Amino acid sequence: MPSVLQSPLSSAEFPGRLTQAVGDTPVVFVDEPFSPAGRGFWAKLEGANPGGMKDRAALHMIRRARDRGDLRPGGRIIESTSGTLGLGLVLAGIACGHPVTLVTDPGMEPMMSRLLRAHGARIEIVDRPSTVGGWQEARRRRVQELQAAEQNSYCPDQYHNPDNVEAYAPLARELLAQLDRVDVLVCSVGTGGHSAGVFSELRRHQPDAQLVGVDTVGSTIFGQPARSRLMRGLGSSIYPRNVAYDSFSEVHWVAPAEAVWACRALAASSYTSGGWSVGAVALVAGWVARTRPPGTRVAAVFPDGPQRYFDTVYNDEFCHTHDLLGHPPATDPDRIDHPDERDVHRWTRCTTVVEPTAARAHTGARS
Repeated sequence: MPSVLQSPLSSAEFPGRLTQAVGDTPVVFVDEPFSPAGRGFWAKLEGANPGGMKDRAALHMIRRARDRGDLRPGGRIIESTSGTLGLGLVLAGIACGHPVTLVTDPGMEPMMSRLLRAHGARIEIVDRPSTVGGWQEARRRRVQELQAAEQNSYCPDQYHNPDNVEAYAPLARELLAQLDRVDVLVCSVGTGGHSAGVFSELRRHQPDAQLVGVDTVGSTIFGQPARSRLMRGLGSSIYPRNVAYDSFSEVHWVAPAEAVWACRALAASSYTSGGWSVGAVALVAGWVARTRPPGTRVAAVFPDGPQRYFDTVYNDEFCHTHDLLGHPPATDPDRIDHPDERDVHRWTRCTTVVEPTAARAHTGARS
């Protein structure tokens, strides 16, 4: 198998050697129980980065901000996060000498909050969701207040920052070096950064490649109404500008119990697993692999590993409380023809992918 490309983020660009641990992550082949033996998909294990996939975005956004002068030496980094980007930002903060303030909500796992504090971050927790936009919008508003109160501070604004997209081009090049080609790329969608960035670079080399998006039920990204969401790391209550709607050939929504089943099935069958996003992506990637013609090379991005989910996905008490066990997913997803056809509550597929405003215009505004 070809060797992976060397990460472009070198110690010459950032003080110290911390950033040399980011990138060049491995791939593993996954088939049963998600697809028949030999008909599986290649999983890109971004949990092999120190903090996960978003280390790439955090380092690149901070590097570009420093290059432009938007972030001055010693300036504070202030950002909203559910966890993984926060790990990347404290890595960048330590490497470059920037204090970090992270705004989150009560849904952040206690382990993650403690870990971020141990890395020197200041943690702010909002106490109520916004009427429109939920917890994410409440966090973003608090970021704006904190930034206004502190001179020389900088917010990367991961939801709308094109540097977030640009950060993932090296991941695409690594995949091509490891797999020679990628016919179908399966990505979870939250800020929209890695799906847009990886696929944009991939398509430069393979114009016929396809992108399959994976969202969570209750997310507004692809035109469903906003509802309370148990899964973190994918989905959104706002509309990130980084989402490249015209790149997706289809989108799948996955429910929490289905993601938990997939996470645990991965752990038991291949030792490779992760959190909510990993489970949802594995479920969809396995279906893609077993329904596309033999020889189709399917790659899936696993954003993180299992460690931070020991008290949620892998905690029987938590899962029983939320009725997440004993509900294996169906063999095939439900199908809707348009995102506003009906509210989805289980694994569902749609091949009509439009921006949410266009989806609402299809049948008129929804209540």
